[in-house]
Amino acid sequence: MWDFNIGSAFGMMGRTLPFIILRMAVYFGIAIGYVLVTGTGAGIGYGVGIVGGPDFQANSTIWGGIIGFGIFGAVMYWAREYILYIVKAGHIAVLIELMDGKKLPQGRSQLTHATTVVKQRFGQASVLFAIDQLIKGVVKAISGLVRGILTVLPIPGAQQLAGILKAFLSVAVGFVDEVILAYAIRTQSDNAWMSAKEALVLYGQNYKVMLKNAAWLAFIVYGLGFLVFLLMLAPAALIVYLMPGAWTAGGFIFALLFAWSVKAALLEPFAITCMMQVYFKTIEGQRPDPEWEAKLEQLSKKFRKLKERALGSAGESGAASGVEGTS
Repeated sequence: MWDFNIGSAFGMMGRTLPFIILRMAVYFGIAIGYVLVTGTGAGIGYGVGIVGGPDFQANSTIWGGIIGFGIFGAVMYWAREYILYIVKAGHIAVLIELMDGKKLPQGRSQLTHATTVVKQRFGQASVLFAIDQLIKGVVKAISGLVRGILTVLPIPGAQQLAGILKAFLSVAVGFVDEVILAYAIRTQSDNAWMSAKEALVLYGQNYKVMLKNAAWLAFIVYGLGFLVFLLMLAPAALIVYLMPGAWTAGGFIFALLFAWSVKAALLEPFAITCMMQVYFKTIEGQRPDPEWEAKLEQLSKKFRKLKERALGSAGESGAASGVEGTS
């Protein structure tokens, strides 16, 4: 059915408890931040609306909440690469060491150790973020290849099935990009671009296994996420009730936010751990297939860009070694 071990994945998550706590603090903090800033905006709008009639006050309250929500969303947009760098990549780094049977430090020293490992592999947060964005583009292109194969098959309703598959794969591949980053960390290469390129080729030549397991995990994670959303509707509605003015959509939006925070803090690391199990087991003993590399070059502009950066970084490393050798 699937190729990952759920018990082992939960066990590894338990041994990286400092990162689970950090993820919970970050993502629940983000959800609470949205609520507080939105509530503040609604309160300001409510106060401004006093100068007008009831309809004006209701509209100004709604617009105040929307503006507050948008401002906090903009802040989080700019913070996303640092969250990837410190929270996600750091967690991946310690999970890899667990998979390789290495002993991990405990407490805050685990966070410090992971940050050091990530810095050694990627340097700055902007480098990791740039690699991650290119990886996502290539992974989507591989998924597009699968959909393209389906649409040309002589199957009744294939076009409709391809549309459903597109929506599902867009969810499933969300767990894959961090697995590619995991390869770059595990190989201990000083050229993260090259490691990412190799990892993508290995992913491409094993896409059937990877997409099958990603699909199962998408079903599990989003199914549990939906249950959390239903549980969060009541407290979210209470928050909206306590806010000034009536904001009908607020309960739904806040329930989504809290469900998202549970997914990001707890369910995503579980899914990524499972995908890492599958990926490293599947590629064991394999080498990147030149035919698949050529296929990805034709398929994805972002893969070509990633390869250019990989070769450029390799050239820079070689030049630096030459300078050191002559000094």
